[in-house]
Amino acid sequence: MTATVAKSPEFFDGLVLGVETSCDETSAAVVRNGLDLLSVVVSSQIDEHARFGGVVPEIASRAHLENLQPVIRGALGQAGIEMRDVDAVAVTNGPGLAGALLVGIAGAKALALAIDVPMVAVNHLEGHLFASLLSGQEVELPAIALLVSGGHTMLVVIRDWGDYLVVGSTLDDAAGEAFDKVGRYLDLGFPGGPAMEKAACDGNPAAYDLPRAMLRDGYDFSFSGLKTAVVNAVEAQNSSGDALSVPDMAASFQEAVIEVLAVKAIKAAVDFGSTNVLVGGGVAANGRLRSRLTEAGEEAGVRILVSPRELCTDNAAMIASAGAFRLAKSGASPLSTGAAPSLRAPFVLAQESRAARGSRE
Repeated sequence: MTATVAKSPEFFDGLVLGVETSCDETSAAVVRNGLDLLSVVVSSQIDEHARFGGVVPEIASRAHLENLQPVIRGALGQAGIEMRDVDAVAVTNGPGLAGALLVGIAGAKALALAIDVPMVAVNHLEGHLFASLLSGQEVELPAIALLVSGGHTMLVVIRDWGDYLVVGSTLDDAAGEAFDKVGRYLDLGFPGGPAMEKAACDGNPAAYDLPRAMLRDGYDFSFSGLKTAVVNAVEAQNSSGDALSVPDMAASFQEAVIEVLAVKAIKAAVDFGSTNVLVGGGVAANGRLRSRLTEAGEEAGVRILVSPRELCTDNAAMIASAGAFRLAKSGASPLSTGAAPSLRAPFVLAQESRAARGSRE
């Protein structure tokens, strides 16, 4: 088993303004020395997208254009500083919606040029790893990160800060995407995750026998079959003439997803000799997931580090923190940096790592 050691990243020394526009939330934040959170402002677009049952990229881009400047002013005001006090600007350049990303990148470049400070592009997924550090939690390495959101579900081994190995990911739908689709099918509204969690509070998680795909099979995830199982169960109940209990179905679905996430996260921690599991992404705000992981962690002797709820969803605080790390590690990004909607680096897939080792041997 690999020995664990508490290790903090090295950060850029100064005030970093973070900008996040990867999907449907416009956010700005100010972080000092990488870990001292001075402000974070998030403008949600839920109302704009709710009538469509999902995020419409064109609407998201236009909303970012309208919201970006007020959000930045709000973050600066909350931090008690002026724009001229900022020492660097960090911005998400991927993964995400192309148009949405471009709005944030253009704004960050303009600000960096206007006050003559460095600009650094940040991987949104790496940002989620740094959200745990912003709450003052000490992380022992190697650590496992469970990233669960509407667009991503993955297990990452943090071998060192900046050195990540993806050992598991979803083969189809991300967990948050599955929540949204089932929530829409059950007519619970948008976004489906919070609506499903609310409905599940009044339901019986054992009411419907739903599958746990690949529960004991490696570290990858699959949730598309679970969605199909929900549809089949609802149709069968309707055919029988019995009334569907939406709370029971919501609770049963939620439990099926969460059991798979918890089992695989703890398995990865044990297998890779980690005593820490970091949990980030929008689905990490789910109360049942947080409690289930904590229970499983206690049984296995693994510490669960879940970001505060306000730092689970997309926010610029984590981008500013990750940006301070990237500035210290690699320096500023060129102003020619563009949007990378399918960005994966600096995350390395396990199979790529094996191939690379084989080519050197």
